[in-house]
Amino acid sequence: MSSLLRLATAGSVDDGKSTLVGRLLYDTKSVLADQLDAVTRASVDRGLSTPDLSLLVDGLRSEREQGITIDVAYRYFATPKRTFVLADTPGHVQYTRNTVTGASTAQLAVLLVDARKGVVEQTRRHAAVLALLGVPRLVLAVNKIDLVDYDEETFAVITKEFTAHATALGYAEGAVLAIPVSALAGDNVVERSANTPWYTGPTLLHHLETVPPAPDPHDVPFRFPVQYVIRPRTPEHPDYRGYAGQVAAGTVRPGDEVVVLPAGLRTTVARIDTADGELASAEAGRSVTLVLADELDISRGDVIAAAGRAPVPSDELDATLAWLSDKPLRPGARVLVKHGARTVPAFVEKLTARFDEQRLSSVDSPETLELNDIGAVRVRTAEPLPVDDYAVNRRTGAFLLIDPADGTTLAAGLAGAPLPILRGDRDEVSPGP
Repeated sequence: MSSLLRLATAGSVDDGKSTLVGRLLYDTKSVLADQLDAVTRASVDRGLSTPDLSLLVDGLRSEREQGITIDVAYRYFATPKRTFVLADTPGHVQYTRNTVTGASTAQLAVLLVDARKGVVEQTRRHAAVLALLGVPRLVLAVNKIDLVDYDEETFAVITKEFTAHATALGYAEGAVLAIPVSALAGDNVVERSANTPWYTGPTLLHHLETVPPAPDPHDVPFRFPVQYVIRPRTPEHPDYRGYAGQVAAGTVRPGDEVVVLPAGLRTTVARIDTADGELASAEAGRSVTLVLADELDISRGDVIAAAGRAPVPSDELDATLAWLSDKPLRPGARVLVKHGARTVPAFVEKLTARFDEQRLSSVDSPETLELNDIGAVRVRTAEPLPVDDYAVNRRTGAFLLIDPADGTTLAAGLAGAPLPILRGDRDEVSPGP
């Protein structure tokens, strides 16, 4: 059985993300015949002699007309070695919020740059977002290498500048791989290119097939947000009480001692039920129903956690935000915090710092956070929440800020300070040449 890799693409406008994804789909024979026929007809209508592979990804009519990606396009494909879930994210600065969505579950990100332009402002912004979200591995795809005559020096300069930026954001040596590619011509995407004899690394697909995926958090403490309480009250099951949801982290087995948060009630797991019968254990990502040994007051939004390693519920969150709203954030703002299946009223007590992703520095006590800003804040909630540090557990350390007036998402929140500069781990770093 092949392993699964969740990946995302990112990059500036016109760097060729959709064409690269289309090339991957086309060259791995993951495109249905009728899809290819439709793309070929649309390309001919535009006066093109070859299929425009970006049309395999840009599904919205407005995207096709403008030639840009607006929404996050998810694509599923497979090779004999691995199955992939790919999120093609927008490049335009106004859609950076969609990049946050697409990269939030990625185990690897492919960040494109145009070989003619090199590292630009949006490249640095996307790298900061990927580092903030804890995407563990990056591929720097230096695209359109054919338009600089496959120049090795151009590739080397871009690679050096970006690697320095990624290192300052907290990426370790070996976490970033640079590959010279031409999404349009296919150089080093699936097949090795004879036009880059100076490049000795893997093709993009070979790397995606062989890179060790970041594991699901099975080795972290058990976390289970309750989605639904099952009480059939039927003649067959008059006293059944089960708690349905998805294991967010760790592993659970019958007999394990657990604590129900935020109340702090302790009990043990009596049984793990599924539609196909009982399980001996359930790991992260598995949807199950837990039956507990004791009848406790548990409702939707509670978290069942490993008794010995449970988070301490708190009504004070020191966190990092990726601000996604056109409306600026100011201290004192009233919001809703959605953590798992629980939503509680809250207010932003203070803005601690704003991160400058271009200069890799921070500004203390900013007056506002604007659209696409990354900042450290303190949030007070009306009820204690069992939130983990995001650096330890991505799934239970994340939350959303929601506008109580209309229900729109304001920010993606991460408990703690995932970026080194917001932790105070390093001094200011210049952005490079």
